[in-house]
Amino acid sequence: MANDNVKVIARNRKARHNYHIEDTLEAGLVLTGSEIKSIRAGSVDIAEGYINIQGREMWAHNLYIAPFEQAADNNHETRRPRKLLLHRYQISRWGDNVQQKGYTIVPLSLYLRGHLAKLEIGLARGKRQYDKRQDIAKRDAQRRIDRALSERGRG
Repeated sequence: MANDNVKVIARNRKARHNYHIEDTLEAGLVLTGSEIKSIRAGSVDIAEGYINIQGREMWAHNLYIAPFEQAADNNHETRRPRKLLLHRYQISRWGDNVQQKGYTIVPLSLYLRGHLAKLEIGLARGKRQYDKRQDIAKRDAQRRIDRALSERGRG
């Protein structure tokens, strides 16, 4: 995700804790007018979302995009399935991995690139409980090291 006019709206912080992310991909989203306005307002939650492949299409399920107040009667469903815009070879390659190798596809972040909404998705394999504990232990150890170094620099 290069930093050319990118504004991150939402991140799925649980995804990197619960999964080993093998590969990432940027996908466009098919949205209605009230959805993009709500995304620009930052009213989004992707933590419980997941990606599903149906035929030759990839769909994002359970992404929460809040209703846009000013849309009144023309509002959208908050958790409707949304089609992802990808090349056919990308969908088939990732679909093969999901079917044969036990991977899953999770949303990692939702951001605006210029005036377009993009969803960063990751090809992920679930972590075991001991992997999660190792990650937490490494993070705590790094925190203690950083804290000791900063105290040493002050003193």
